[in-house]
Amino acid sequence: MWKFVVYSAVGVLMFFVPVTLGGRSTIPLDHVVSWLREAVPAVLPWYALALILAGAVQPWVTGSWRRSTTDLVFSLARVVGLVVGVMLVLGIGPAWLFADGMGPFLLNSLVVPVGLLVPIGAIFLALLTGYGLMEFIGVLARPVMRPVFRTPGRSAIDAVASFVGSYSLALLITNRVYLEGKYSRREAMVVATGFSTVSATFMIVVANALDLMQHWSLYFWSTLLITFVVTAVTVRIPPLGRMPDETAPGVEARPERDVEGSRLAAAWGEARHTVAADPGIGRVVASTFVDGVKMAMAILPSILSIGLLGLVLAEYTPLFDWLGYLFYPITWALQIPEPLLVAKAAALGVSEMFLPAALVADSAMSVKYVVGVVCVSQVIFFSAMVPSLVGTQIPVSIPRLLLIWFERVCLSLVIAIPVGLLLF
Repeated sequence: MWKFVVYSAVGVLMFFVPVTLGGRSTIPLDHVVSWLREAVPAVLPWYALALILAGAVQPWVTGSWRRSTTDLVFSLARVVGLVVGVMLVLGIGPAWLFADGMGPFLLNSLVVPVGLLVPIGAIFLALLTGYGLMEFIGVLARPVMRPVFRTPGRSAIDAVASFVGSYSLALLITNRVYLEGKYSRREAMVVATGFSTVSATFMIVVANALDLMQHWSLYFWSTLLITFVVTAVTVRIPPLGRMPDETAPGVEARPERDVEGSRLAAAWGEARHTVAADPGIGRVVASTFVDGVKMAMAILPSILSIGLLGLVLAEYTPLFDWLGYLFYPITWALQIPEPLLVAKAAALGVSEMFLPAALVADSAMSVKYVVGVVCVSQVIFFSAMVPSLVGTQIPVSIPRLLLIWFERVCLSLVIAIPVGLLLF
């Protein structure tokens, strides 16, 4: 059981324990990625382009584009992403593509960090998921997770990984657990759309943009609570509430066992059972690393195509102004200042979660707080989270994702506006 203690401790350290280096406090995994970005900056765009090329070719070589209409659409989107990636790396293309908030933002702020974070994170993910920690925490957390979120206790690890680490890493965990038969399709979608939001590191960026750092603890903990309350509601209504509890194709279900006697003893027993089946650290790390590379290949070209489409629509069309009217009745009825602006900002978040912050940067503090909460608690945004989810083996329906996003934004506004008006 030394493996459970030592390997799990290293995994927890890398994913969950902020460390201050060079005046910057974040998790060690983020420090590793930042160090690489500073050490070989000229190489990284080409590294990302290599992953994009592999990801664009893969569906056509394996034939996975034939599985469904969604797979075909995203396979074509990967090809578009490859074209965009080549233009950005080579510096050729129309001027609008190279505007600050367009191509360079996607490449430097999303593609390169995610391209490093997912494969490197997958190495340490093996320590977090392969040596009994998920089973141990799962037994202890089951009295909360099962009745509140209708998910196994082991999903508590996913929830924490999302807020402290990254949605891409959390989705990597979710996909891994789903393919092992430990999540059903419904449970995987609940975890993916309910917990896999942006990390605390990204929340700091939002808080800085909205002058909320002076209220950081209040903003962070209230956002976490509102996000999880919204998730607890959405799991009980369609479409999540009606999804089938079926496992991945060809995978045998491995539900959590009933606890008899001491919960702590049962948790230890589950961890022992997992460690006993260990095929060796080399195999476990190699397997998760390959999964991480495959997921990065799927994510990166989609970020450059779908993410760019969302940014273009936000910048050059009134689409999100129109979508804002869907939420205007809520913002007007709850009497938030500038209700139409808040409604438009809420709609804009589906393209890229940072954009709403820019829209309300000069507004009242209550408005900035509400928008800062909603852009995180909505979870679903098309510039990166949706491509990351499509990059997994979890069956995804875009219309269902949009419905879940709409439900989450409405619920987030209903909860966040009274809180914002009370506090500010």
